[in-house]
Order: sequence, then structure tokens, then C-alpha cells
Amino acid sequence: MTSASETSSPDANDIALLERLAQARTQLTQQIAQRIVGQHHVVDDLVTALLAGGHAVLVGVPGLAKTLLVQTVAQALDLTFSRVQFTPDLMPSDITGTELMEEEPGTGKRAFRFAPGPVFGNMVLADEINRAPPKTQAALLQAMQERTVTVAGRTYDLPRPFFVLATQNPVEQEGTYPLPEAQLDRFMFELNIGYPTREEEEQIVRSTTGDTQGKITPVLGGEELLKLQRLVRRLPAPPSLVSYAVALVRSTRPDAPEATAKVKKYVSWGAGPRASQYLVLGAKARAAMDGRAMPDIADVKSVAKSVLRHRLVVNFQAEADGIPTESLIELP
Repeated sequence: MTSASETSSPDANDIALLERLAQARTQLTQQIAQRIVGQHHVVDDLVTALLAGGHAVLVGVPGLAKTLLVQTVAQALDLTFSRVQFTPDLMPSDITGTELMEEEPGTGKRAFRFAPGPVFGNMVLADEINRAPPKTQAALLQAMQERTVTVAGRTYDLPRPFFVLATQNPVEQEGTYPLPEAQLDRFMFELNIGYPTREEEEQIVRSTTGDTQGKITPVLGGEELLKLQRLVRRLPAPPSLVSYAVALVRSTRPDAPEATAKVKKYVSWGAGPRASQYLVLGAKARAAMDGRAMPDIADVKSVAKSVLRHRLVVNFQAEADGIPTESLIELP
């Protein structure tokens, strides 16, 4: 049975918000382009994740402006920005915060006061997240899933909106700790950042070796962004789209009837239900970015690889045969 939310048309307020969202998307990409040359697909995917309320991990070799991209997005959205440089000696309390013993002036009484850590920001950059051990990486699990932090038995709400954008270097593996599957699953997207073209690289060199830098003007505030996120969730998802998204995710599980021959041969574990949710949310955000009130199958396909590539666990044979994970994602 189709629910009322799937059949109802957006009201006048939602139509106005949809127009505002499409306008904000254009303005946001224009602001980002003042600092970031090229990488249009990455920028679109990052904006999609933000509108869907999801987290993202950016994977690329050093020097491809991953950190600069996150900083620029935070400035263009007028959000509080925190950066955590992950290192082997980083402790969980360095991220979440800790309780300090303080003495009240005059009375001499001592009491604990909670000092919030850098996770208490709208946009948190976890730079080189795989350089910290699992215990420290896990400090972000509750924050990413529940938007709260628990310290010394007390739970604190994080500011809204809240995003974790992490970076990883795929080349240098010495002194790194692979992210647990449970944590990877909490990232909506894995965005692979490649080398620029020759023309883009020449433009990068010209723009970064001069005396001026593009000035970023905020185009969205936190409250307005929250409204747009709620709008994205209100967009109807046709039953056929949900069915396609679920079938696509199930096709990555080697023991499922929908699994392809390559998946059965090379995959140990496929994507879970959270992937299906993110496919639909991502499709809704894509449609809204184009000013459309309903997503279609093409929107699901446009976000499929970013949603699925980090959720497939390949077996030894795939590694021995040099099979890239992305090649196992087939879009019917």
C-alpha cells in the first residue's frame, strides 16, 4: 500500500523551498569554484551529502585540496568549523572533550566542568582519520549516528546541522589503522578525488602562486540548511525507485538471489540496509538540487557508486586477481 506521503504533492511553501534549494546549490558551487578548480563530480556529491544530512569520507593522495574543499564548504555555509588532525597518540577525549576539576572563587568548592572538544561544531574535519587507532576512531561513532556525545555518564547534544567529513590517503599505509566496517557504514559517501587535468593543474598553479585568494561569501546559514534537509526528506520516493534501490543493494550480497556472478565470486560481505536508505536519500537530494520534486532511477544511479564502494568487503581472490571494488557494482 502506498502511504499518503508518497502520493501527496508538495505545497506552496515546499515549492518555494525547492526553488531556494536549487538556487542555493548554484550559489554554493560558484563559491566553491573560487577556491577549488575542477572536481565538479566531487563537489556535487559533497553538496548532495550535506543536503541529505549525511557524512562523507574523501579519499585521495596528498595535495589534491581535500582539506581546502571542506574548509571552503564550511565558509560558504556559514557553519562553525572544527579540524581534528588524527595522529597515533590522539585520545578519544581530544575529540569529544573532557571534564575538568575547577575551584569556585571565594567559596573554594571544587566541581567538575565539561570542556567540549572539537566535535562540538557544525562541520568537523577528521583529517587523515585512519592515522588514529580504532579506540580513537570509535569516539566519532556515537556522534555520527546519534548526534550526541556521552562523557562521564552524561549525554550532550551536538549542534545542528552536524557533519563529519573525513580524509584518507590511499597510498601511504604505514602507521595507519583501517576504519572498522561499522564506522565506514556510517559515512553516506566515499568520494574519490583524482588528479586534475593538465589545464586544471595549470589553472591551480596560476591561482595559488599569486598574491590574491578568492573570497568566500556565505550563501546559507545553519537554520536554513536544516529546513532544506527536512524538505529533501519530505520529497516523495516512488515505490519503483525504492524497489530499484533495494534490489541494487541486495545484488552486492553474495548469498542473495539478486547477486551477480562477479559478486558471488569476489565479495565476502555486501552492503547493508543503511546503503538502501542512503541511495534513496541521495536520489532525493539530487532531484532537489535540480529543482525537481520527485527523484527517478537516474538519480539513484548517480549516487550509487559513492554509496556502495566502501561497503563491499572483497575476498582474497579479488585481491589476488586485482579486481577493483568499484567494478563489482553493476547498475542495471
